[in-house]
Amino acid sequence: MKELLELYVAFFRIGIMTFGGGLAMLPMLKYELVERRGWITEETLLDCYAIGQCTPGIIAVNTATFVGYRRKGIIGGIVATLGMASPSVVIITVVALFLEALITEPVVQYALMGIRGGVCALMLNTVYTLAKKSLINPVSIAICAGAFVLAMLTEIPTVLIIVLAGICGVIADRVKGGAAK
Repeated sequence: MKELLELYVAFFRIGIMTFGGGLAMLPMLKYELVERRGWITEETLLDCYAIGQCTPGIIAVNTATFVGYRRKGIIGGIVATLGMASPSVVIITVVALFLEALITEPVVQYALMGIRGGVCALMLNTVYTLAKKSLINPVSIAICAGAFVLAMLTEIPTVLIIVLAGICGVIADRVKGGAAK
């Protein structure tokens, strides 16, 4: 029961302390799950995030479900998901009550502008940190560059780009293994 409470609290903290969606949550996910609690490695976080990206739903919730499941099975997945979603439900409900009256206020507009800038900085920091761990050889760099070009210049759905990148990784491994034989 203690571990389930820890799961709920950890994901509640992540859910309440981060804004801006899945990518913006990566720094907090990394801090809470990798650095603070040591529940997963950075590589596993990237795997969880990739799986979350490929499956329907909100990336952060999918990641919480996956990590919770890895820690405590089905009940862990449910508890982690509830922990991640609870703050959003409460905050959105409260914001919805007051947003229409406040959205035109200049101070609210400037606050939102500042929040967007801060979220962008956090996302760039996370991308840089995770890239250092993930882009470890010319093949991974080439796959990343190709995926980036496809995402920027085409209308190919993100999930297909990720699947294609995975296929390219498997092919690269097969070619490397075939060349070694």
